[in-house]
Amino acid sequence: MPNLVEIRDVQFGYGDRIILSELRMDFPRGKLIAVMGGSGSGKTTILRLIGGQIRAQRGSVKVETQEIGELDTQGLYAIRRKMGMLFQHGALFTDLSVFDNVAFPMREHTNLSESMIRDLVLLKLQAVGLRNAASLMPSEISGGMARRVALARAVALDPQLIMYDEPFAGLDPISMGVAANLIRNLNDALGSTSILVSHDVNETFAIADYVYFLSKGKIVAQGTPEEMRISSDPYVKQFVHAEADGPVPFHYPGTSLQEDLGLETRA
Repeated sequence: MPNLVEIRDVQFGYGDRIILSELRMDFPRGKLIAVMGGSGSGKTTILRLIGGQIRAQRGSVKVETQEIGELDTQGLYAIRRKMGMLFQHGALFTDLSVFDNVAFPMREHTNLSESMIRDLVLLKLQAVGLRNAASLMPSEISGGMARRVALARAVALDPQLIMYDEPFAGLDPISMGVAANLIRNLNDALGSTSILVSHDVNETFAIADYVYFLSKGKIVAQGTPEEMRISSDPYVKQFVHAEADGPVPFHYPGTSLQEDLGLETRA
């Protein structure tokens, strides 16, 4: 199956701090691919590279065979029209109604009439179960509902690529399950490629086709959710089973407490 997004030998960092190194990833058309790892492992940076917010210092990031790092402003604007993005915590416009939040990308990127936009917005809200909340403001709906509105906005233009940055963060178990099912169903209905960045193992494994695990800016494991559940890799095992001890240390690296207190270690 051809890839919609390809990342090859990418390196990115800030000054001397390397965020991503020797990164190689494939995102096939029509599949839902999860990117998992601890905080600071570079997951969100990958989404920013694909969206063209930042540019790789070395390597290649291609979307639909186009090299993202070589596109000018107009080229980036054109390819972003084919992308949908669900930000952490939804990031709805607080001064716009539910309806106008979903209508925003249609008004920004198309010349559709307001009557056509109205029909499309109601269809998108119907898909996430919130058509009757169209007139409400973000402050008048729950966190779970806000995330569903953000999802409707992310798919407003039927994008080929949908990126989700921690879509389950802060949700209760019911809302989390609803969001996960919507992500999977919308991906299949639209035939889109979805990239899901998440810490939540159970919900992510239930809907993902393939999983990449990142640690310290590198891919340390990859495979299907089933393969990751039974993996003997120390990092994957610690992450999947939420173990306190493992490759990810509890203490930030540095001097020992005894050294800081001026105590000598006795044999």
